[in-house]
Amino acid sequence: MKKTNRRDFLKKAGIATAAAAGTATIGAPYVKAAEPIKWRFQTYAGSVLGQHVTKPAIDAFNKAAKGEMVIELYYADQLVPTGELFRALQSGTIDAVHSDDDSMAAPVEVATFGGYFPFATKHALDVPTLFTQYGLADIWRDAYKKAEGVVWLSAAGQDPCNFNTKKPIRSVKDLEGLRLYTFPTAGRFLAQFGVVPVSLPYEDVQVAAQTGEIDGMSWSGITEDYTVGWADVTKYFLTNNISGAWIGSWFVNEKRWAELPEHLKELYLACVKAGHQYRDQWYWGGEAKLRATGTKLELTTVPAAEWAVLEEAAKKFWDEVAAESEIKAKVVSIFKEYNATIGKAGGLYSCG
Repeated sequence: MKKTNRRDFLKKAGIATAAAAGTATIGAPYVKAAEPIKWRFQTYAGSVLGQHVTKPAIDAFNKAAKGEMVIELYYADQLVPTGELFRALQSGTIDAVHSDDDSMAAPVEVATFGGYFPFATKHALDVPTLFTQYGLADIWRDAYKKAEGVVWLSAAGQDPCNFNTKKPIRSVKDLEGLRLYTFPTAGRFLAQFGVVPVSLPYEDVQVAAQTGEIDGMSWSGITEDYTVGWADVTKYFLTNNISGAWIGSWFVNEKRWAELPEHLKELYLACVKAGHQYRDQWYWGGEAKLRATGTKLELTTVPAAEWAVLEEAAKKFWDEVAAESEIKAKVVSIFKEYNATIGKAGGLYSCG
């Protein structure tokens, strides 16, 4: 009988194991890689403006996610009308949204303050300061938690709310009778000065100005006017504004957010913050450059003493809103506290 020593046994066992492994490998069925997570995202902005206010954050996320997740971006009214964004997000028709609370008709008490709340802010950086240092983030988060189905993630400031019109505005009286595309709360405030607020799908606004359906817009600063083509259909830009910064937020469907792995949540939030930073510099630089060098819009100004009439009216407006509920009163008190602080500090904190 032939003896098998330990070395021979191990050698044969190794060959057999390798053969078996090879057979198993060859015979194993093909396993398809997991499909990427897909979200549908709609922004309040039209396709041209959206390239600056929303797309940079979405592009950054899609690139960094490396195929693990893909967000499909849609612009104003492409999936649902802007006024139905909240309901569509709550129901899961869309997965995430960039908008102000006011325009998307969010059924929360803080919606009044989204978009442009008259004279609440003076500059874009006021918005993150109010949310992170003065407690608005907690108030917004709780408000949407009560509404159920939608998670509020982050807010940031954008451009001021000036006026670009076909007729010049050189006094407060010139506001009377103007049909202006504007935000719900801003329109409610301006109506006392004879403005006729007009609600339209975003992409129809330029044509409405061309055809005379509206006299202009009280919707943005000069950066947007030039970017989206509104400077081509209006003639004048009023340097006075009724709010120094748009308050806009990023929202997600509650269920989809809960399903997302933690590392993708962190990545998403990081990209949202990067988008905030991009908008800050894009708007800030554009507002200065286009006022100084733009050739399409003639600048007009209402004297400060006369514009103070609107500022005083805003104080009464704030008190009216504060009387509507405890939450609204709390937000208004924060605006008052903050504005008192920056008032004492001086214009741009007296850095001149």
